[in-house]
Amino acid sequence: MRNVLLAAGVYNVLWGAWAVLFPGAIFNWLEMPQPNYPQFWQCIGMIVGVYGVGYAIAAFDPARHWPIVLVGFLGKVFGPLGMVQALWTGELPWGFALNCVTNDLIWWVPFSLILKYAWDQYQADAGGDLLPDEPTLLAETMTTQGSSLAGLSRQQPVLVVFLRHSGCSFCREALADLSASRENMEKNGSKLVLVHMGSAASFATFATSYGLGDVPAVSDPERRLYRGLGLRRGKVSQLLGLSVWWRGLKSFLAGHRPGALEGDGTQMPGVFLIHQGRVVRRFLHANAADRPDYAALAQLPVTP
Repeated sequence: MRNVLLAAGVYNVLWGAWAVLFPGAIFNWLEMPQPNYPQFWQCIGMIVGVYGVGYAIAAFDPARHWPIVLVGFLGKVFGPLGMVQALWTGELPWGFALNCVTNDLIWWVPFSLILKYAWDQYQADAGGDLLPDEPTLLAETMTTQGSSLAGLSRQQPVLVVFLRHSGCSFCREALADLSASRENMEKNGSKLVLVHMGSAASFATFATSYGLGDVPAVSDPERRLYRGLGLRRGKVSQLLGLSVWWRGLKSFLAGHRPGALEGDGTQMPGVFLIHQGRVVRRFLHANAADRPDYAALAQLPVTP
């Protein structure tokens, strides 16, 4: 990836310098009329050359600098589309398309692979810190009411619901479902705890609108608890698959309107039942649209 991006950087700088210093050269070569305003062609050369500087910077950490690669890739896709239209109408000679081959088409595959690598790294996200084991993490995690998750679970079973970002329709649907099933859960002896990625103050207001303002909550903007219990960022199919769109439409029509993004929009949700300081049941969403039975998950599993 480094070699590809360095090569793209060198190529772009050289091509840009050529267009700036010799704006009429390509038109002479293709026996085309010289443009009335060669400064426009020189400006294009300057833009291409500046992209080259960006590629050279991205070469030293492709996953971190993926936006540079993405913007370059989009230009390399949209440019040929305009060229096809100009060739089809005869506004440009076919020889001019050589620019698209060397400037755009030959970079499609390597740039696509670099972007895929960056996405894979983003999904795998280790967070950069070494997380403790589950019992320690549960003992260290404090709720808004001043008790640890492990401490609460020693008093009664605790259903810990990890939410998506608060602007997600499915997050809002989940809160409505939890509000409806909370009474049954508490009658069966289980306590509800909500984990979110926003600020404590904003989430308190948000939860109150669903009648859950008094429920203990954990603010986890760094996703430390999410990652510690095995909840990862979703794949494209888990976040944007056809079934997700269909369920999203149904959720929207049911009144769960999306809002402003607060938290990581790709984070997957999950549900964990904790008892005596350890996880005794897990529900990992297959996709963002999964709608678990919270009352059933809140019951302790029957041991033989």
